Amino acid sequence: MAKALLSVQIIPKTNGGEDVIPYVDRAIAIIKESGVNYLVGPLETTMEGEFDELLAVLKRMNEAMFEMGCPSVISQVKLLVGGPNASIERLLEKYPDGK
Repeated sequence: MAKALLSVQIIPKTNGGEDVIPYVDRAIAIIKESGVNYLVGPLETTMEGEFDELLAVLKRMNEAMFEMGCPSVISQVKLLVGGPNASIERLLEKYPDGK
């Protein structure tokens, strides 16, 4: 399939108002373990890879939230499939210092 970018903000519902940071940290660890290129931002993480591969990572992230005891999870996703702009490096080349 085509190369893609997938940005995700995972919002787990926790029991009793627990802090979500350990859950988000686990989701990011799953991305890291997957071996795809990624960039963590303040509100979302962007992954770069093959379309099917990225969807599998997203699925695993959501499964992990349930394994950790979350009763529900919201995943806000942005997806770019194919074309020359499906590259983190290409889209950020004009902004080398992030500004």
